[in-house]
Amino acid sequence: MSYELSHLGPRAFNHDQSGDAEAEYDRLRDLARQEANKRGDCFHRSKEAYSSGDGAAAKQLSEEGKAHGRKMEQYNKQASEFIFRENNANGRVEADTIDLHGQFVEEAEEILEERIKYAKAHGQNHLHVIVGKGNHSAGHIQKIKPRVERVCRELGLQYATEENAGRIYVNLTGGEAVMPNYPSHQAPHHGGYPGQQQGHHQQHQNQNQQQQQPQDEIEKVVNALLPRVMRKLEKACCVVM
Repeated sequence: MSYELSHLGPRAFNHDQSGDAEAEYDRLRDLARQEANKRGDCFHRSKEAYSSGDGAAAKQLSEEGKAHGRKMEQYNKQASEFIFRENNANGRVEADTIDLHGQFVEEAEEILEERIKYAKAHGQNHLHVIVGKGNHSAGHIQKIKPRVERVCRELGLQYATEENAGRIYVNLTGGEAVMPNYPSHQAPHHGGYPGQQQGHHQQHQNQNQQQQQPQDEIEKVVNALLPRVMRKLEKACCVVM
């Protein structure tokens, strides 16, 4: 299975975070890119060796290329898991929301499919998906949103772009995607998280008023999703563009 992995852009976080966290994410993705380059170089040299009749060298270089490919996949998986935890835990999203910032397109697809399965299994009837507006992508083109929409269509789920164009509302029951009517102080904001622009104190009040699941429940979602997602990505043949 070939994966075309495209990144949202240089900004992988949709919230304020420490420079250390962003540096770690960038480090992992950069290591993956380095391994991808080494893999490509090995395969190129392997092809040249084979063309010149040196089968032994061609085989050795091919094996080296595959080894670099495996390392690339490992670094990308680590980056995907790291950014997912950063964006979806510690009170940064509501229990009915998933943030896909910082994911490659195919990573986002795998995560969303697992999140929808989890939500349905636990009686949730809708899901807010934060996809980003594409402001930090090349050409300001949204890359995650079209894939999220495709997943919804394939699963027979109705969806709608929210007032914030960086969010998608998905009806998990199969019915029409009609956004609930939020009180003005509870409506999702442009930052992607309800109440984010009102300050941390107001955000905490809003979360209490909405009676969302405790944050340890969100952590359970994260812990339940990641192992399955990572196993699925492990089977994929990742190609960095």
